[in-house]
Amino acid sequence: MSIPTLERSVSRVATGRVRVQRPVVAPELRISDNPAAAVLRAATGGPISRDNAARTTGLSIATVNRQVSALLNAGLLRERPDLTTSGAVGRPRVPFEVDHDTYLTLGIHIGAAATKIVVADLRGRILGGLAIATPQTGQEFATTTVARSAKAFLQRWHRRKPLWAGVAIGGRVDPLTGVVDHPKLEWKGAQVGAVLGEVLELPVSVAPHVEAMAGSELLLPNPEPREGQQRGSSLFFYVRETAGIAVTLDGRVHTPSNGPGSIAHLPTGSDVECTCGRRGCLEVTVGDRALHARAVGRGIIPAYNGTAGSTIADLYRAAAAGSVPARELLAERAAMLGSTVALVRDMLNPDRVILGGQAFTGYRPGIAHVAEAFRQSSTLPPTDIRISGFGGKVQEFAAVVTSLSALYADPLSAMRRTAFAD
Repeated sequence: MSIPTLERSVSRVATGRVRVQRPVVAPELRISDNPAAAVLRAATGGPISRDNAARTTGLSIATVNRQVSALLNAGLLRERPDLTTSGAVGRPRVPFEVDHDTYLTLGIHIGAAATKIVVADLRGRILGGLAIATPQTGQEFATTTVARSAKAFLQRWHRRKPLWAGVAIGGRVDPLTGVVDHPKLEWKGAQVGAVLGEVLELPVSVAPHVEAMAGSELLLPNPEPREGQQRGSSLFFYVRETAGIAVTLDGRVHTPSNGPGSIAHLPTGSDVECTCGRRGCLEVTVGDRALHARAVGRGIIPAYNGTAGSTIADLYRAAAAGSVPARELLAERAAMLGSTVALVRDMLNPDRVILGGQAFTGYRPGIAHVAEAFRQSSTLPPTDIRISGFGGKVQEFAAVVTSLSALYADPLSAMRRTAFAD
């Protein structure tokens, strides 16, 4: 099999050694029709026979056999002769599974306040992670700091070979170059992909984080799977510090050529002043930081909890402890969320609605208020609406799916690219 020639740039470091500039590769947030990808996907759930893989993928047994052989040679699959059915004869009867011990991918979610760094196996399962404060001291320093923190964390996993890095981030992302504009962080033209690739010495994919969250619902094993999740259309609605939406259509995340749309300034009817000059914009009304500020301003929680500043978690704890003002404030936000979700749902009328982010999951009693406001505000018949099965880890899994998307779209080509980058 011939290996395609890939363009790459090089630079010389002080020692005279040539350093390869690792490529930025656009993420593939879709269910691929590539035969090798279909076979790999069939094996992510655990050991599977070739016959069952053929039934699952709709491929012929001959095609499955060819793809299994290629994926075994690439090191992405491994056989499980210990699980061979008693009395079975011949290699095609030996089950196979994803090799989830040899490789890993690195996922980074850069949030407005916190950055999550995780490593995952080829099944999309998180092996470990850490959180750091997102640096607020300029985009060059911030991207370099995040990259070096990720590099240090990656070195803990020296027994596994890293294949890819994925970055999920808010703002406007150019997936072809990994360049990011992030107004909340005051980043303009930040070279996120290039910096991460240079420091980590890995291929890098960069995705808008809400689109990546929607992609994780399609591509990763979901703790709460639903039949038909990959067919039709879905609306993914996200709120934490920022607010955003993404749409999936028949197994593919819709990625507008001009970047994702914005719901940050949808009106809520509140009197909270926004940086845009208007009042009641969604993000400054329901975002965690804005809600925390209102809780402090109303005296519901103190500005400082001991020696450290209080956080939104203190508001959740106050509500859980029985504070009526805390519960009322959180119910107020939940009602605004529910009515806004209904507004967007009625405009798009998707087959299902998925809610993600700590504004939904941080205070579970608030979900009932979201549901009631949604029911009262929507003018369409009831629909399938639920909280993401990834719960409070939607950000981490958005980064994971970004790091795996190229492998899941065309695994053999992705492995050739990683071999070239070595």
